[in-house]
Amino acid sequence: MITNTTPQRSLRGHRPKRLSQRAAIGGEYVARLAGRLTDRDRWLARMLYEHRVLTTTQITQLAWSSVRAANLRLLQLYKWRVLDRFQPFVTYGSAPMHYVLDVAGAAVLAREEGLDPRELNYRQERAIGIAHSLRLAHIVATNTFFTTLIHRSRHSDSGGRLTAWWSEARCLKLFGDVVRPDAYGRWREGQREIEWFLEYDWGTERPADRVGGKLPGYAKLAATTGITTPVLLWMPTGHREARVRRALAASLALLDDPSLVPLATTSADFVHGEGQSDPSLARWLPLNTEQTTSRRLPLAELNGAWPHLPPLSASPASAVTSADTAGRSRSPLPPQLPRPPIQPRRR
Repeated sequence: MITNTTPQRSLRGHRPKRLSQRAAIGGEYVARLAGRLTDRDRWLARMLYEHRVLTTTQITQLAWSSVRAANLRLLQLYKWRVLDRFQPFVTYGSAPMHYVLDVAGAAVLAREEGLDPRELNYRQERAIGIAHSLRLAHIVATNTFFTTLIHRSRHSDSGGRLTAWWSEARCLKLFGDVVRPDAYGRWREGQREIEWFLEYDWGTERPADRVGGKLPGYAKLAATTGITTPVLLWMPTGHREARVRRALAASLALLDDPSLVPLATTSADFVHGEGQSDPSLARWLPLNTEQTTSRRLPLAELNGAWPHLPPLSASPASAVTSADTAGRSRSPLPPQLPRPPIQPRRR
């Protein structure tokens, strides 16, 4: 006999009260947010516009000193409808909360740029709809690659710093007719700096030859722009890395000029423990048709494996990008610097 008469709503956890979508984009409410949002809040909103979704762990890596401090602020931003959130199902344990840009956050970004919110090409249904995307895990993993680098620069004396991080969507707008990388980045450490396109491989593209089939596109891009950009490939296992390297070597040998596509690979299981997801470590193995080496290099030293590459300071990449951005591929918002603003100390 059923004796539990507790209403179902009482069994649920507390859900913070939030404004309706219509109220959250009203001019009066958006104006009120001007006195509530910090520079870090606005920076985070731009990062979510660019990279679509970030977990609590990633956001803590980016700009907070602890998970507790991040959660307290994220809860407030959620209540204000600057951010929205969801928690995916996992078989064991619980997934971290995933955050996306919400309607009030999009309205604030649009006003900062002097745009009508509709010009931002933002839709709340599409933003939160990523919760059901079959590519969610891939997007989160790709973002982890870069948030780990930012975390390292914030909590390390190595002097390394991520100076650029473009999303797959931005790369698609700029280069999508030739190549479709998962991301683009730049890393500076001391006097050394490297830029790269990232191909994050989950082992889903079988056979491995399909990965090698991407190289002609990168060769065409380099020949067209006059800019040779390394391609870094991250694999899930060392076994997968070995198979992909054989396919890449075969494809590279078929190119008219293999030097147009500098390649380096690594696998997630190459490093164990705390640094498993750290791309800056000595884990990258260059792929060179002229010579073979078993020595793995740190991210900052990879350019040394390709002596034909010019220094980035002399590279025309910025000019090409600016011209393309100003033309057919212009995005509503410029690329966001992957460095959180310095928080003023409280007195």
